[in-house]
Amino acid sequence: AATVFLSITTLDAELARKLEPRASSPRHRLEAVEALAKAGIPVGVMTAPIIPALNDSEIPAILTAAARAGAKSAGYVMLRLPFGLKELFAAWLQEHFPDRKEKVLHRLEELSGGKLYDAAFGKRQTGAGVFAEQIAQLFEVGLKKAGLSQRGVQLSTESFRRPAAPQMSLF
Repeated sequence: AATVFLSITTLDAELARKLEPRASSPRHRLEAVEALAKAGIPVGVMTAPIIPALNDSEIPAILTAAARAGAKSAGYVMLRLPFGLKELFAAWLQEHFPDRKEKVLHRLEELSGGKLYDAAFGKRQTGAGVFAEQIAQLFEVGLKKAGLSQRGVQLSTESFRRPAAPQMSLF
């Protein structure tokens, strides 16, 4: 009746420490995928966030590693920078990747119609334009090569039972 998705941003432990300094390492996340799969729990991964010119090239490797660990499905989300996150992210790039800062920011602008972020429904998760199409194609090819599905598993409500007493009786 449930499925679990874990985000895997990168397989590069050094990049992971910079992106998510207090989060589990990529190795530990893959071990969690494996443990869930071995326990019979449907598990998938989110390659998220995808950051152009920083981790987008890792999509196929992430999907392959996830499939090997037992994942059955995967999805992705492009980096979203609403509100004050634009300035924070630009400062983070300057600190950690000054040589790639402009390239990353320009790619994000290409995905968002010239802005660093477009909140429009249907664009905020995947972006728009040629580069967004390239990412989507890279993801689709990676899914097929890894043998993963983008739809996930079919969940069942077979074990669900209506409570004997109405929920309001709890109060």
